[in-house]
Amino acid sequence: MAGSPLLLQADWPAPRGVHAACSLRDGGVSRDPYASLNLGDHVGDDPQCVAQNRARFAAALGVRPVFLKQVHGTKVVVLDTSTPDGTEADACITDVPGVACTIMVADCLPVLLACEGAPVVGAAHAGWRGLAGEGGSESGRGVLEALWSSMRERLPADAAHRTLAWLGPCIGPRAFEVGPEVRDAFAAIDPSAAACFVPHPQNSGKWLADLPGLARLRLRALGIERIHGNDGTDAWCTVASASRFFSHRRDRVSGRFAATIWRAG
Repeated sequence: MAGSPLLLQADWPAPRGVHAACSLRDGGVSRDPYASLNLGDHVGDDPQCVAQNRARFAAALGVRPVFLKQVHGTKVVVLDTSTPDGTEADACITDVPGVACTIMVADCLPVLLACEGAPVVGAAHAGWRGLAGEGGSESGRGVLEALWSSMRERLPADAAHRTLAWLGPCIGPRAFEVGPEVRDAFAAIDPSAAACFVPHPQNSGKWLADLPGLARLRLRALGIERIHGNDGTDAWCTVASASRFFSHRRDRVSGRFAATIWRAG
């Protein structure tokens, strides 16, 4: 995996034996508008190209990435060597070495979790719907809460203090235009979330949302303070980085890249 041109390796103090990376746009065989390392099999790309791209991605990782069918929900699946690609869920965990929790995105936020001294790792697909909870659930239980609940069953009591999170690339706070219903969904659960929204300077009634900022609030509410990766700057923005990342908001017809975490054997 070291030095692979296909991968952005996570820069974080990962627990021993834990690895995490994010695919980049180049290095695949797909043609425009999916050029070139498109990993999504649901966006209209040639299935043979997607299969070749996934094989290249797996070879760069050196382990098997499990690709989910993501539906912007909160379901969590436990992965093992027999879990098929296309399993419907928006988060996953595993304690099986060589099986990689993998999240595909093209503007939504991938969140990766690992705990020091424990074998389980996890990943979540965190768009605004998943973060807020299905339908903006008043319970405040979104995909990160669901992921953490599944992981906690396999972790010691003090796990939150020993858990690290890595936030991957996503649409940035200068590009993520949303309606007032999105702001309301978060502020109703946590009033401090309102600070992650600023009025759009050119579109009255709309807001610009800080997706990684919202995720950090949710993680900290769970007791997870060691958060690395996406800090909301333009370098992490999928919309602003056309040469590195796919973006559905920017291109409308777009491929998918992936963030993944696994434990070595």
